[in-house]
Amino acid sequence: MEYEAIDALREKHAAWRLLRAGNASLILSFLGHFFVEGNRGACAASELAAALDDHLYSLNAAIHTDSGEPRYPKPPKTYLEDWAAPDAGYLRRFYPAGDDEVHYEITPAFEKAYAWVESLKTRPFVATESRLHTAVELLRQIVHGTDNDPQRRLTELRRRRDELDAEIAAVESGELPLLAPASVRDRFQQFTTTARELLSDFREVEENFRRLDRAARERIATWDDAKGELLNELVGSRSEITNSDQGHSFQAFHDFLLSASRQQELTDLLDRVTGLDAVDADRRVKGVHHEWSEAAERAQRTVRQISEQLRRFLDDQVWLENRRVLDLVRDVESAALSVRDNPPAHGLTVDEPGIAIALPFERPLYTPPAAAEVESLIPPTVAEVDSDVLFAQTFIDQTRLLDNIRAVLPAHSTALLSDIVAMYPVEHGAAEIVSYLALADDEVDIEMDDSDVTILDYPNPEDPEKANRARLPKVTVKRR
Repeated sequence: MEYEAIDALREKHAAWRLLRAGNASLILSFLGHFFVEGNRGACAASELAAALDDHLYSLNAAIHTDSGEPRYPKPPKTYLEDWAAPDAGYLRRFYPAGDDEVHYEITPAFEKAYAWVESLKTRPFVATESRLHTAVELLRQIVHGTDNDPQRRLTELRRRRDELDAEIAAVESGELPLLAPASVRDRFQQFTTTARELLSDFREVEENFRRLDRAARERIATWDDAKGELLNELVGSRSEITNSDQGHSFQAFHDFLLSASRQQELTDLLDRVTGLDAVDADRRVKGVHHEWSEAAERAQRTVRQISEQLRRFLDDQVWLENRRVLDLVRDVESAALSVRDNPPAHGLTVDEPGIAIALPFERPLYTPPAAAEVESLIPPTVAEVDSDVLFAQTFIDQTRLLDNIRAVLPAHSTALLSDIVAMYPVEHGAAEIVSYLALADDEVDIEMDDSDVTILDYPNPEDPEKANRARLPKVTVKRR
C-alpha cells in the first residue's frame, strides 16, 4: 500500500481510531466479550447498559488511581453514546421496527480491530496441517472444477473411487486408521477460526447492504426530478451488489443453510465432534450453524428494507402527484370565485381560431322511417334439437390458473406458458389456453412475441386418446 492510503486509513478508519483511543482496553474487553464472544446481534440499550455497569464496577474496584477517583467515572449510558457517535463508529445506534427503545450492535470496524488484537495473543497450538490440507483441497476443486476434458475428469474420478475402494477394503479387514489427538485439535482449531470469521463476514455483508439502504434514503430525500430515473439508479445499485461475486457467494451460502438435510447433517457432525475427548469445545461451537442462519437472515432483512423503501417512495410520489392535482383544482376554483362578482370588462380569451356557426336551414328535414314487414306465421320445425348441448358448456376457473402460475413461478420471475402447461396439463381444451392468455391480474402479466412460435398440445374432447395442437406466438408469463 502507498503512504497516502495508509495515512488516510490511520486518520479515517474506525478500527484504527479504536486502537488509538485512550479507553481502547475498556472498549475492546467489554464489547468483545458481550457481542463477539457472546455472539449477540442487536441488543436493547437497557440490557447493554446494565452489563456495562457491572463491568465498570468490577474495573473501578480492581484499578486504583493516585487521586482516589474511579478509573472510569462516566455513567454507562454516556459511554455507549460516545462509542456510537459518528466520530467513533464502534457501535451502531438505531431503533428497530416495532420497538421504541434504542438498540446497539457492533460495527465491522470494531470486529476487525478485535480480531487483530486477538491475533496478537500467543497461541499454545498453531494449526498448520489442516490448513495445508484445506489449501490443497481448494486447489484440487479449482483445477478439476474448471477442466473441460472428459478423459481427465474420468481419470480423476476413477482415482478417487480407487482410494475409496481401498479404504473400504481396509475397514472390512479390521483396519481403522484414526486421526491422532494432535491432528484432531489441529482441524478443530481451523474449524472454529473459520466459523468465527464467517460470522464476521456476515456482519460486513450486512453493513454493505445497510450502506446501500442509507444511500437510497438520502437520494430519495433530496430527489426532485422524475421518479423513473431515481428508480433506475436505485434498482441498478442493488442489482450491482446482488450480481457481484460477494452477492453470489452470499446467496449460495444462504441457500445451503436453508436446506433441512444440511442443517441436520451439521448438527450431527457438531455433536459428534464436540463429544471427542481430544477436543475442548465451548457451548458456542455446538450451535454455530444456527448463528450463521441468524446472521444471514439479518442481512436478508436489510435487503428487504431497501425494497420497502422503494415501495414507500412510489406511494409517497403518487400521493404528492394527487395532492398537486387537488391544489390546481382549488386554484382554478379560487380564480373563478374572485371574478364571479367582477367579470373582466373585455370578456374572456378563448384559444380558438374561430367560432363554428350552424344555420337552421343546414339541418336536414324530417324523414319518416321505412316500414318493415314482419312475418309472424312461421311454420313449426320438425327437426329434433339436442338439449344436452345447453348443459355441456365448459367453465374455466381462472383462480385455478393463477394458482398454477404461483406454484411454478416465485415472485419477480418469468417463465414460458409452455413450461407451465407442461407442469399442469390443459384439461379443458382451447378454452383453457385462451383463458391463460386473457388473465388480468395485478400479480401476473402475459406477453406475446410474434417473432417466435409456441406449440401447445391438449386433449381432444371427442377422442381423449388423440391430442390437438395449438400454434401460438411465444407467450411469456411474468409474476410481479
